[in-house]
Amino acid sequence: MKIKKINLVKDNPEVTLTTYLLADSPEMLAGKARPAIIICPGGGYFNCSDREAEPVAMYFASQGYHAFVLRYSTYQTGELTMPDLSKPLPVKEASLYPRQIRELGQAMLLIKQNASDWQVDPDQIGVCGFSAGGNVAALYATRYNEAVLTDYLQVTVQQLRPAFAITGYALTDYHLLDRDLAKQTSGMDAAFMKASNVAYLGKEFPDYELEASVSPIDHVDSQTPPFFIWTTSTDQLVSAGHSLNLASALAKANIPYEIHIFGEGEHGLSLAMQATSQVKSQIEPAVSEWTHLCAKWLTKRFPLNLVEK
Repeated sequence: MKIKKINLVKDNPEVTLTTYLLADSPEMLAGKARPAIIICPGGGYFNCSDREAEPVAMYFASQGYHAFVLRYSTYQTGELTMPDLSKPLPVKEASLYPRQIRELGQAMLLIKQNASDWQVDPDQIGVCGFSAGGNVAALYATRYNEAVLTDYLQVTVQQLRPAFAITGYALTDYHLLDRDLAKQTSGMDAAFMKASNVAYLGKEFPDYELEASVSPIDHVDSQTPPFFIWTTSTDQLVSAGHSLNLASALAKANIPYEIHIFGEGEHGLSLAMQATSQVKSQIEPAVSEWTHLCAKWLTKRFPLNLVEK
């Protein structure tokens, strides 16, 4: 496996793309290109979680897919630290939307430019994200064909198009989040989400227009790629309604999707197994089945280029 960290943005060394490229072998694909997955870790737009980065890349690699981890622009720099949520959070221009989806677009272009050398199938590159990273992945998958990306990067829609999207407990409906925050004005979860809004959008309560610009549910159209969606019904931070509303928007647009909502499990489970856990409560054997379900979905829709015999 070739693991290499690439600086993606000249003026921000924190924004990187790490490659997890599987070595070629005559016993397997024998030089043929593989599909690839770009992974966007979560972290509330404060940082990019390690738990949703390399371990996830290694899982997809174990299924035969090249993997890439994108560490996009976030509020904090350096170590995985959190700001003091008891104080008003100053706005930082360097972490505001739409930097994140544009960085994902840059990652997509870089991979396609190196597709031959990296043995990547340029038409089979998907995006994957968790929580805030799920917002980045889903927003990119629903807005790759809009001027916010095509005009900024000065490329065609086809150059930016992802083949598929995978989201785990993703924030996909900021209108729903606004309603949830209005009901829950106190507590750590509310403080976290309001601070996350400041980190990403510059204000605790964005207006409807800004909410719509960052809500994937408002941008699903006939060109949106297939989605694999999963979450848990007991997620107290990002409710299952986000995933349900995304699935509903995809259904209305006749876009293929698969959705799984597990009965129990906290927010931020990643692979839901010990490999991605800091505490035992993050191990949920039933929820960890999402990986096998996703692998089956990928094998059916985006299989490796194998011969019959």
